[in-house]
Amino acid sequence: MTLRQKLTGLLVAAALAGSLTACGGEDKQTASGADDEAIKVGLLTDQGQLNDRGFNELAYNGLKRAERELGIHGRVIQAATAADYIPNMASLVRQDYDLIIGVGFAQGDAVAKAASRFPDTKFEIIDVDQSGLAGKPKNVVGLLFKEEQVGYLAGYAAGLAERRRPGADIVSSVGGMKEPPVDRFIAGYQAGAKAALPDVKVLNGYSQDWDDVAKCKELALTQIEQGSGVVFQVAGGCGLGALDAAKQKQVWGIGVDADQSFLGPHVLTSALKRVDEAVFSTIESVQDGSWKGGRNLVFGLSQDGVGLGTFSPKVPQEDRKAIDAVAKKIAAGDVTIPTSL
Repeated sequence: MTLRQKLTGLLVAAALAGSLTACGGEDKQTASGADDEAIKVGLLTDQGQLNDRGFNELAYNGLKRAERELGIHGRVIQAATAADYIPNMASLVRQDYDLIIGVGFAQGDAVAKAASRFPDTKFEIIDVDQSGLAGKPKNVVGLLFKEEQVGYLAGYAAGLAERRRPGADIVSSVGGMKEPPVDRFIAGYQAGAKAALPDVKVLNGYSQDWDDVAKCKELALTQIEQGSGVVFQVAGGCGLGALDAAKQKQVWGIGVDADQSFLGPHVLTSALKRVDEAVFSTIESVQDGSWKGGRNLVFGLSQDGVGLGTFSPKVPQEDRKAIDAVAKKIAAGDVTIPTSL
């Protein structure tokens, strides 16, 4: 028995002793025609988040693209609870998966523990700094994004739009959980709005949820009642409720992660976070042998890792030109943007 097999058995046994079930939640096999020699990639998300029309769905799309273009074997496991994270990772290690990707900040601790127990397996964690993980495992890559940069652009667009609206100048944001990536978006948004409209008032709230559309809608409606003319959602699937509130009250909404312009012309634009590109490129690095652990890969405007999505047809061309000019300054390093609230 190899050391890796022994470690796998120990972790699975420990998980079972703690009343955890390996592969808890929904298991989605995505392989389609991959041969026996294809590399195997496992993607771990929380229950029900693959249809969030944003962050998690983008990660899934990156995996599916790798299947189509690289011929890899992909598998998605959706955890029912946080207690499933480590057993699910152990199960994938036992099945000789080459790369295991944790989607989101909440899985950081689990990835750190699993990676330390299975040093021969490659791990990636989206939205978590590898150097901040316990033990700084050398078989982990952190995939980070400069959310503050695209948040600033979204805020600048919001400020320009709000300047044209009669009455008090107020914009707002609806966050999900108070986590560093969420706050980077919001900190940039607030700074960008004030750059475009110095006297603007900014409102912010957290739904403490990623899924419950009603919670985000209620929060957004409260902000709109307080005078907000632009609502920026940073709450995953829950945030779709905030955009629905904007539509209902005939104010602007701003999407997040994916291009959410499909929801209607009330979506001013979307703050894109190209998780799909990051997932695909790192899977490709495993296949071509260039993958290197113990570091972070950071995606900003200069790397085309973040950017604004489709503008509403109602947005004037002069605003688009102004926003594009600001984007060039950010990419050149000429704009200082806060990363926390």
